[in-house]
This record gives sequence, structure tokens and C-alpha cells, in this order.
Amino acid sequence: MKKFHKMTATVLFLLYLAVVLRITVFRSSFTLQNLCQNGQVILTLFEGYIDLIRRGDWFSFTYLFVGNIVWFVPFGMYLQYMGISKRLLRTALYGFLFSLLIETMQFVFGTGFSELDDLVLNTIGAWIGGAVVKALKLKHTI
Repeated sequence: MKKFHKMTATVLFLLYLAVVLRITVFRSSFTLQNLCQNGQVILTLFEGYIDLIRRGDWFSFTYLFVGNIVWFVPFGMYLQYMGISKRLLRTALYGFLFSLLIETMQFVFGTGFSELDDLVLNTIGAWIGGAVVKALKLKHTI
């Protein structure tokens, strides 16, 4: 039964990866014709969020801020569940590296803004996902 659960988790994880890459990189604006021409890098931490708060656009702020965290929770959960990463710091590092890959691809393909904010929030999301699974495993063994 455990093998079935791990196989199911892997299939769901692959679907999750496809969805994340579709909404972040392979959008309708994706094209190989403009390779490395339209990408933008934003290194000012949380500048866009501060602007949304100043404008009172709480929906966009919440959607983007919370969304960047929530979209990476399954990533951390999978790594912990499968035993790929046993330490939360390593789970966060893998989340950071996956986020960096996405941000780099967004820059190269010009399909989004490559933001430092996303790296931070995605890393936190991966850590939270790993922490949830670790806590559930701990609770289950007690």
C-alpha cells in the first residue's frame, strides 16, 4: 500500500510541476522568437507589494503575496513525504533553487518578472510544506 501512496504522490507532484510551470513560465506570451529580449529583473525586495498596499489593492496584494507562498507548499510537502529531503533547511534550499529556475526561465523567455520577492516567498512556502509533513509524521509516531 505504501508503494501505491508514493506512486500516487509522484503522479500528483508531476501534475503540480506542470501547472506551476504553465502559470509561471509557459504562459500565452511564451515564444522562442523573443528569447532573452523581454525579461525583467526586479531586485528591490517587496517594492511591488508596498505599492499595492499604498494603492489599497488588498486583493492583488493578498493574491500575489499569499499565492507565492501557497504555490510552493506542495513542493516542500513532496520532498519531505518522499524522504528526498529530511531536513527543513534542505527543503527550503530546494524550494529556493526551483524558484530560481522558474525566475531564470521567466527572464530568458520574457514571460514574467524575475523578482527577488518570489524567491523569498517561494522558499518560505517550500519550508512550510516540509514543516507540515514533518509535524504530521512526528504526530503520527507519538
